[in-house]
Amino acid sequence: MFASSITAFVSPAAGGSGIPEVKAYLNGVDAPNVFSLRTLAVKVIGNIAAVSSSLHVGKAGPMVHTGACIAAIFGQGGSRKYGLTCRWLRYFKNDRDRRDLVTIGAGAGVTAAFRAPVGGVLFALESLSSWWRSALIWRSFFTTAVVAVVLRLFIELCGSGKCGLFGKGGLIMYDVSTIFDDLMTYHLKDIPIVVLIGVIGAVLGSLYNLLMVKVLRVYSMINDRGGAHKLLLAAAVSILTSCCLFGLPWFAPCRPCPMGGTPSPPPNGTCHSLNRFRRFHCPAGHYNDLASLFLNINDDAIRNLYSTGTNDVYHPGSMLAFFVASYALGVLSYGVVAPSGLFVPIILTGATYGRLVAMLLGGHSGLDHGLVAILGSASFLGGTLRMTVSVCVIILELTNNLLLLPLVMLVLLISKTVADSFNSSIYDLILQLKGLPHLDGHAEPYMRQLTVGDVVTGPLRAFNGVEKVGTVVHTLRTTGHHAFPVVDEPPFSPAPVPVLYGLVLRAHLLVLLKKREFQLTQERCPKDYTAGRFLAEDFDKRGSGKHDAIADVLLSPEEMEMYVDMHPFTNTSPYTVVETMSLAKALVLFREVGLRHLLVVPKSCGRSPVVGILTRHDFMPEHILGLHPVLLGNRWKRLRWQKGAVAKHFWSLLRWLAS
Repeated sequence: MFASSITAFVSPAAGGSGIPEVKAYLNGVDAPNVFSLRTLAVKVIGNIAAVSSSLHVGKAGPMVHTGACIAAIFGQGGSRKYGLTCRWLRYFKNDRDRRDLVTIGAGAGVTAAFRAPVGGVLFALESLSSWWRSALIWRSFFTTAVVAVVLRLFIELCGSGKCGLFGKGGLIMYDVSTIFDDLMTYHLKDIPIVVLIGVIGAVLGSLYNLLMVKVLRVYSMINDRGGAHKLLLAAAVSILTSCCLFGLPWFAPCRPCPMGGTPSPPPNGTCHSLNRFRRFHCPAGHYNDLASLFLNINDDAIRNLYSTGTNDVYHPGSMLAFFVASYALGVLSYGVVAPSGLFVPIILTGATYGRLVAMLLGGHSGLDHGLVAILGSASFLGGTLRMTVSVCVIILELTNNLLLLPLVMLVLLISKTVADSFNSSIYDLILQLKGLPHLDGHAEPYMRQLTVGDVVTGPLRAFNGVEKVGTVVHTLRTTGHHAFPVVDEPPFSPAPVPVLYGLVLRAHLLVLLKKREFQLTQERCPKDYTAGRFLAEDFDKRGSGKHDAIADVLLSPEEMEMYVDMHPFTNTSPYTVVETMSLAKALVLFREVGLRHLLVVPKSCGRSPVVGILTRHDFMPEHILGLHPVLLGNRWKRLRWQKGAVAKHFWSLLRWLAS
């Protein structure tokens, strides 16, 4: 409740994992307050409270958001609001450097959560970044290496217990290869079982995504009603989780303590700590396997499931109950207004499903149950997150066993391929649900049938090179555009016709209006006019989502009748395309270069020098298909299983099994 309270009333942007917001920012969408100092504080404190309360959420996603927040604050020179600024950081106050810093910070967050340096770099490359440069590879790798070294340093310094429980389970390192190495083997005859695990993981993962989206839609309607409803929803999910944690173990049978590792039962009646058993209500010398999973932290529960040589430790009924509860709680817990991640619950649910499959196969498989649990986690991650390389490396770094590489690769490829035929990844679905306009890396085929002139909508707002202040203020108040073409007309143009001079930003116009650099007559300023009047800091990139507002500019009637010269503050070399260019080519240019505005110029002379401006909104499928509904029938669709086809094949399979 504390985590939900500070998130709902202090920083709502800190809710959820934060990975969709980071992915959207690295794609070009700057949402308000996503990387603010307040969001960072709520993210850290709220995630500690949510995870330690045994809510079925993880910490990996919030760690990614935390690393991105720290990097973004460095990229904006600190926080002016709280007086935490550093002068030398002003060199990073531009879009490219800040985007690179956020990418590096997100990779560092993955490394801090899993102690997987290479996996952190690959996670940022595969799942988050839309623009990747070669310099980012070694910079990200250097950062993640520093994170791993610092973590190891603190673990060694705190080994004597001076730092409490630091490094005693909060940091994941399963290291399953150090015990029972002979059990981590597999043969060619086990490949069909591995394929089956991948297919089942894909089906479960795609169903997980479908249920997650439906639950999030319901939660969003509840949360929109106000703070009280947010807290009531959090309380309901918390009570449900507590009922599962403390109620379901009562139905599990008591099992005698395994004798492996202990020659005789311990004198205090509790089992040895090899698998962190929980006695719960059982008599001395016995343990409750379901309570050992529910009443442990997620890291220890996963370590238990990954342990080799423990095929007889868990009862199949307990595994089934824990899988159903973990699956359901993972879907129901994420939408609560609190910092929460998906990665660890998915790993835990996948490990449980893998163990359950191994138990059901029985003697038909020679694979150790701990190995099958690892493959189950990989298949469920591939079916939900749709990542391959980064997840593979993270799992290998977690388990510290390269022998698993071929099987993990095979499971991930199968699960991702099969799951893609049902729906998109969970992060892409959350992006759509939140309305964040994320541009994919490929152009839809129907875009090749259109030109940029077919999607440009008006009316176009443009300014003269020397414009009246009242006109500028009126345009800024009546529109939400962030950039305006600057057109020179005679006598300011070098030709007898209007000429496109460039593009001016709303933020720069607000700086001019606030400084009141006006003129009494409509004429151009001398070339050295800006010297000494403006500093580079005046036009620095502001913090994430923070912009000046035209409502804050108050001018007198006399000032409204004056003029402002935009020539010294206009970008004279904006990217332009001809109105007959293919929309698919324009999308590739827009996304690969990382543009925010793309000017459309006419094909023929004798017309206005600017036809329109393309923004991210103009490339969204909803906008294009809304303008041209005839393309709906020709819209390219992924190979998806339809509901009728799924039911038909399912009943055919049942009839075949019955016969």
